Amino acid sequence: MGEKVVAGPFDLSDRQRYRDKLRRNLTGLERLLAEKRFDRPKNLMGLEIELNLTGADGMPKMLNAQVLERIASRDFQTELAMFNLEVNIAPHRLGGRVFDRLAEELRTSLAYADRKAGELDAGIVMIGILPTLDRDDLVSSNLSDVDRYALLNEQIVAARGEDFALDIDGVERLTCTSKSIAPEAACTSVQLHLQVTPARFADVWNAAQAVAAAQVAVGANSPFLFGRELWRESRPPLFQQSTDTRPPELQAQGVRPRTWFGERWISSAYELFEENLRFFPALLPICDDEDPLEVVDAGGVPKLAELVLHNGTIYRWNRPVYGIADGVPHLRVENRVLPAGPTVTDVVANAAFYYGVVRALAEESRPVWSRLPFEAAAANFDAACRDGIDARLTWPRRGRYGGTAEVDAVSLVRDELLPLAEAGLDAWGVEPADRDLYLGVIEERCRRRANGATWQAATFHRALETGLTRDAALAATTRRYRELMHAGEPVHTWPVGLPEPVPLG
Repeated sequence: MGEKVVAGPFDLSDRQRYRDKLRRNLTGLERLLAEKRFDRPKNLMGLEIELNLTGADGMPKMLNAQVLERIASRDFQTELAMFNLEVNIAPHRLGGRVFDRLAEELRTSLAYADRKAGELDAGIVMIGILPTLDRDDLVSSNLSDVDRYALLNEQIVAARGEDFALDIDGVERLTCTSKSIAPEAACTSVQLHLQVTPARFADVWNAAQAVAAAQVAVGANSPFLFGRELWRESRPPLFQQSTDTRPPELQAQGVRPRTWFGERWISSAYELFEENLRFFPALLPICDDEDPLEVVDAGGVPKLAELVLHNGTIYRWNRPVYGIADGVPHLRVENRVLPAGPTVTDVVANAAFYYGVVRALAEESRPVWSRLPFEAAAANFDAACRDGIDARLTWPRRGRYGGTAEVDAVSLVRDELLPLAEAGLDAWGVEPADRDLYLGVIEERCRRRANGATWQAATFHRALETGLTRDAALAATTRRYRELMHAGEPVHTWPVGLPEPVPLG
């Protein structure tokens, strides 16, 4: 949804025209694939992080336009609500000291943004869901003042035809309704991009789907919403429910949600774009002037604007991306499962683990997706979101007898996936020192069974034990989180609880 769109009413013919244009786009994509017109591999990765703005009290600050004006950098842009920002890091080639360079760039960017926010008595917090958010913060009047967000909200609300129902049953249960998609803005994530050739796309996407549960289990960082302790990673159920265009009757019929894990392994990128057309009505039927087939016939590269915009309104946890760089088309897998934070070191460790394990799994001679039912991968994802680092996951057995078994997420990561990630990073040509540093962070989280979600929950409960109210405990936890986030040591080293007050006198 990063594209600029112009708001305006749609008439009845717009959707049919858009559907026809989407089909021509899809045919154009098919032609580009058949003619092998895509970019050769450059081992490029990219990173986006969504951020929150808070005051010194830990409460959200609706100031993104003013903060962005002060930051004055194209690397930073608006996100859905006024307390959100997003930082984009330029693509890097995987290899060498890439992760150290990435960490240094992120630290520099976030420190600069935090200083600029400080001029307005605000600060940056990198976290999956801000614990101090209240229902009154997540209303349509707090959406960013950008046409595309207003238009998207209007169209999703119209498609649903009634209030959105939130119902998440975790440690505690949250049930409420919303008149807009604003609760989606509570979800702040990290998006990891990997450019791939068409021939490798399906293997990489399948590998990313298979490993999504393990990513969430070790990286969970979103245990609270609206004052309730829910799932260890509450973003996925919240995101699905707050963008769900289906009233209960359509849900009962099995109509697919716009935020979804998927339903099958694939054999080409084309299948995902084709599914987008087959299953999902257009939310933003805005037509471009380009005729993609004429462009392809002339030997040019079509923008496929409708296909790209439509794809941006379907929230797969691993999403296909069509892009053009230097006049050449390329494909990317966009991994969207991880929450933001807790620290730059943790974010880079999560990235190193992902890029390493996906490379290794995609190149296995007996790939995991040939041995793991897709339904098990989807159930694993839900289990990891619910239980975080304590999740139990289904995974193919090693050895000649095959089949699957249930295994602790930490055992799976430590015993099987971390060695694969190490081999994958070696295959990318990553420096051993970088590899060991960042995979060591994941290993330590497993050893201590600690991540952002466990720290937040334990610190909140410790605060309650000191006599604080729930709201005060959540605010104190958020303030302490922000302090430790900026100090920069990885979350598995964070002391649980609030610092002792300094005695006066």
